Amino acid sequence: MGTTQLETVPEPKYWHLKTVLSEALDQDFAVGEVLPNERELAARFGVARATLRQALEQLELEGRLQRRRGVGTTVAPPRVGVAVRDAQHGWPGEATDGWQLVNATETVPAAAIAKLLGTGSDQAVHTVRRTRVTQGQAVAAELLYVPAASVPGLSALDAPSGPARARAILRELGHLVLEGQDRSVELGSARADDAKELDRLPGAPVLLVTTRYFTAAGTAAVSVATYRADTCRLTFGDSGDVQITHDTAEPVAS
Repeated sequence: MGTTQLETVPEPKYWHLKTVLSEALDQDFAVGEVLPNERELAARFGVARATLRQALEQLELEGRLQRRRGVGTTVAPPRVGVAVRDAQHGWPGEATDGWQLVNATETVPAAAIAKLLGTGSDQAVHTVRRTRVTQGQAVAAELLYVPAASVPGLSALDAPSGPARARAILRELGHLVLEGQDRSVELGSARADDAKELDRLPGAPVLLVTTRYFTAAGTAAVSVATYRADTCRLTFGDSGDVQITHDTAEPVAS
C-alpha cells in the first residue's frame, strides 16, 4: 500500500478514503491479512485518525474488513451467497438449507408480529428458533411464530421442549396445505439475542427477511430471519419477484 495524499474532493474525505482503501485491499492484501495500525495508515494517507476510523468503520459495515479482538483489523473473505427460497417452495423445515433447530417456546410476540398473524396482542404462540450455518459460519438467526390454531395436533407430552419440540411443530405445520407466501427484506439492527448467535455486537446492521405463510384459513405462520449484513448477500429464485411499495398496506399473498 503506497502513500497517497488526499486532495480536496466534493465528497466527504472519509468516503473518498474508503474508496482508496477498498482498491488497496483488492490489490495489496490477501484475505485474513492484518492491516497496519491506525497511526501508520493515517500517516500514509495524510489524514486525521478520526477520518481514518470513519473509513474503516464503513468498510467493516460493508463486509470488507473484520475487527478481531487481540488480532486487529483483517481483510474479510468475500460475502457468502445465501439463497432465499422463492414462493414455490414449502413450509420451513421441508428443505434444511443449513438451518439448525435450537429451541421452541411459547411467547407473546411483538405487536407487529401479532398483527401479521392476526392474533390477540396478549396471545402466546409457539416460537421456533433456528440458526443458519453456511461454510461453517452462522449467517442468520430465525424466529418462526406459529399460532396454536395452526398446529392443532401438537401434543405437549410428545415433545415438551427443546429441538424435539421444534421438530414436532414443523412437522405439524407441514400437514397444512400451503397456498402462498409473501416476503419482505429490510435493513435493521441486531437484537441482543440474535447478535450473540451471529457473533455481532447488539445494534449491528442486519438484513431482516420477514415471510408470511398462508393457508385457505389465512396466515398460518410468520418467520423473521436476521441475516448478517456484513457477510451475506441474499439471492432469490427465478420466480422471486421483487415488489417495491411506498405505503403501509399489508402485502398480498403470492
